[in-house]
Amino acid sequence: MSFFDNLKKKVEEAAASVLKNDSGSESFVFDDIPTTLDGFKALPGADLRNPAAVVALTIVALNVYPMDKDASFAMLNYLRGPEPLSNQAIAFINDRFYDNKIYVPRSYFKGATPDNDYAPQAPFTIEVLTTPHTRDCEKEGRLTFYVNSGGADNPRPC
Repeated sequence: MSFFDNLKKKVEEAAASVLKNDSGSESFVFDDIPTTLDGFKALPGADLRNPAAVVALTIVALNVYPMDKDASFAMLNYLRGPEPLSNQAIAFINDRFYDNKIYVPRSYFKGATPDNDYAPQAPFTIEVLTTPHTRDCEKEGRLTFYVNSGGADNPRPC
């Protein structure tokens, strides 16, 4: 099988895994939150074959930001592939954390609520939701997933 045949097969497998989950949810469980890029790459879903896993890993990477901004950006750049974060995207992320809002990315872990100061318990679980509209913008290269936040009544789009 040629390189391009293998590539086509991988793309079809990835698309099939997304199609299986058009309505529902997928949970991602992490025993710990890594603080290095190597540790991040060892997490479940870090092979980047499952778009819902990329959503969960984005939340993990953003949770690293308050402790190590550079490691967080390295993780996010890994998720983005060959195109690193733009200066505008970096400024946007920096702005989100400006007023010490480090609780926001924690709020996406199951069990993290205002009552416990958004402190999730290990193992850390992120539930990524799909809807019949998840694939509406697929032709533009985008999928829309949702994630519950312990600080909001409705799931947030990702």
